[in-house]
Amino acid sequence: MKASRIAAATAVAGSAVLALSGPAFAHVSVQPEGSAAKGGYAVVDFKVPNERDDASTVKLEVNFPADHPLASVMPQPLPGWSVKVTKSKLDKPLTMHGEKIDEAVTKVTWTADGKGVEPGYFQKFPLSVGALPEDTDQLVFKAIQTYSDKEVVRWIEVPQEGQAEPENPAPVLELSAAADDHHGTSAAADKAADETDGKTGQTAAADDDEGAKSGSDTTARVLGVAGIVIGAAGVAYGVLAGRRRTA
Repeated sequence: MKASRIAAATAVAGSAVLALSGPAFAHVSVQPEGSAAKGGYAVVDFKVPNERDDASTVKLEVNFPADHPLASVMPQPLPGWSVKVTKSKLDKPLTMHGEKIDEAVTKVTWTADGKGVEPGYFQKFPLSVGALPEDTDQLVFKAIQTYSDKEVVRWIEVPQEGQAEPENPAPVLELSAAADDHHGTSAAADKAADETDGKTGQTAAADDDEGAKSGSDTTARVLGVAGIVIGAAGVAYGVLAGRRRTA
């Protein structure tokens, strides 16, 4: 009897844990492919799981943060889905690469051409975004998920630090520290060039030494041959002189 009660209690507890943890892992989320560095560009994936047993996800709408607008947003073609990028005028124009940008992407909407995300599956919706802001540690995207039975789930609640995760949290993209700037890259390139020049100089010096050694060897060979010739001439002269005396 005790064993049965313990088993029943364990099952209830396990069900409660699953029920409580369900929203934590089944919501729409966003993650970068690699890193999302401040001031740079990144490819990010919006991951959409299907939480229903009798309906498919047929539409996803992602709203971009108005306080940190992104001028460049490019979707990757996704089989079975059509995509629409919506832009709006900015209250304060941005300056990117020396050019003023007066509009930015405010929303991206994917609509299924077929069955969509069926029960038991998830789908990733990739975007190339940038330039990422440098004055914040994260970007909050509010997402709206629509099912084939017309049910709409709004993932728009902003998570607060130190508080429990809300029931329908909005996707949050964490930004990493800014990468090295172009000056750092140039410095590295200059250093590499200096090292190359140094090695070139060493090679040239070594070539000069080899040339000097080669010249010395050639001179020695010439002198040696000349000595042999002179010696041979002396021997011949001595032989001739001896024959004359004998005669």
